[in-house]
Amino acid sequence: MSTSLRIEDRGSHLLATLDRPEKRNAIDQELVDALHALCARLEVERRTLVLAGSGGDFAAGADIAQLRERRAPDALAGINTRCFQRIRALPMPVIAVLEGYALGGGAELAYAADIRIGTPTLQIGNPETGLGIIAAAGATWRLPQIVGDAVASEMLLTGRLLSAGEALTAGLVSAVLEPEAALARATEIAERIAKLDPAATQATKRTLLAPASAHPAIELQEQAVLFESDEKQRRMTAFLERRSRSTGAATEGKARR
Repeated sequence: MSTSLRIEDRGSHLLATLDRPEKRNAIDQELVDALHALCARLEVERRTLVLAGSGGDFAAGADIAQLRERRAPDALAGINTRCFQRIRALPMPVIAVLEGYALGGGAELAYAADIRIGTPTLQIGNPETGLGIIAAAGATWRLPQIVGDAVASEMLLTGRLLSAGEALTAGLVSAVLEPEAALARATEIAERIAKLDPAATQATKRTLLAPASAHPAIELQEQAVLFESDEKQRRMTAFLERRSRSTGAATEGKARR
């Protein structure tokens, strides 16, 4: 079991905390391996994941000491890239709570999440070119999808970091809250998701991740499957029954008046 990734079962979701505070949660091979093991679990259990960091930071990047020793074969192996792709492709939503530094590989891990919540201390971006490399674990294609070409190009080409307020304005995070409130918001979102139909949630995520060329066919295919599900019948019947009871109670109240 890894000591660099702390996993807690919160019922509605798993909370995974990057736990290398002495290194600002820099992503090393051990942490990558732990994230792969977590993905293997969630690919079977199919539950929502909340990602957070310990010690006041999300992740200050890849571990530079390890990164310095890597060579061309390591780059082609896509060590962080494959890990973050797997996180992005998890069946259920991934929520990232971003406190302090989310830099380089840490930012790219955040970009792989479906929902990002910031805190006031957030500093997020990709300073890789200052270290003689590029952001090669998803930033060059995911970041433009999130914030648009103009902001993404400036961030990636200049190494500019966004503050919490700038990240909110750019749409990189959906809210900026104090750390405890940010984690509470992530928990609220996970609990709300847990009340929904898992099959419909997973289908929605698949359609969101599909390339533009797959639409609208993928929506129609996913909807066709859901239209035949017992859960759709159960939920819609329950909805209609609740509405009928509500309408009946309202009509009776008017009659009494």
